[in-house]
Amino acid sequence: MTERQFQILTAIIEQYAEIASPVGSVTLAKLFRVSSATIRSEMTKLEEMELIAQPHTSAGRIPTDKGYRLYVNYINNQVESNELPQLDRGTRAIEARVNTHSDRADRVIRSAVDSLVDLTQNLGLATIGDELYMSGISNLFSQPEFLNGANVQNVAQLLDNLEPWLREAAPNEPLNVFIGTENPIGKSSGATLIISKFRSPFSDKSYIGVLGPTRQSYARVMRLVKQTGAMLEEVL
Repeated sequence: MTERQFQILTAIIEQYAEIASPVGSVTLAKLFRVSSATIRSEMTKLEEMELIAQPHTSAGRIPTDKGYRLYVNYINNQVESNELPQLDRGTRAIEARVNTHSDRADRVIRSAVDSLVDLTQNLGLATIGDELYMSGISNLFSQPEFLNGANVQNVAQLLDNLEPWLREAAPNEPLNVFIGTENPIGKSSGATLIISKFRSPFSDKSYIGVLGPTRQSYARVMRLVKQTGAMLEEVL
């Protein structure tokens, strides 16, 4: 893959996250200051690599799970090397909210989840002892991807089985991202699970994170989730 192809893939992912509709060559041609024909040629190559897809004839392109994975791996490397801003306004808002409940571990975790819900507009979740706390279900099902009944059923199946799966699988990375078909349950739900592991009074492997559509602002959400997990470990 060339640098320009990766930049085009990145632009498609980030614009699709904002507009929730396929991204066309004309839009990208303006962004990259090249001809539409050049963009279409690069799009064809990205399609051949199965990184983007054309949902309808004469429509723009959307990322595939494989395309998202390539992009997320790049973002994850930035997160791990601390190349992304560490304390943005969102992180400070979570910190302020968490500190108002520092007397009780369960309230600290719940307030952190509620803050993630507000900031990401995804469903927020965390393990508190042997139970899974969830908030923001209405956010999740208000997304255009989940207006389809079959998708809702697949997401519901994922949520029903998430707590026992977390307990059994115990993902061990500080930040874990499961994109679409990578999810252990509800593979066809079109959802992404982003979770951070942290130590708490309840367990050495507690988790906090969000569940949303594969179409989302990965750099921001991944940073927020990882920093929230680190913050909770410090506070608790």
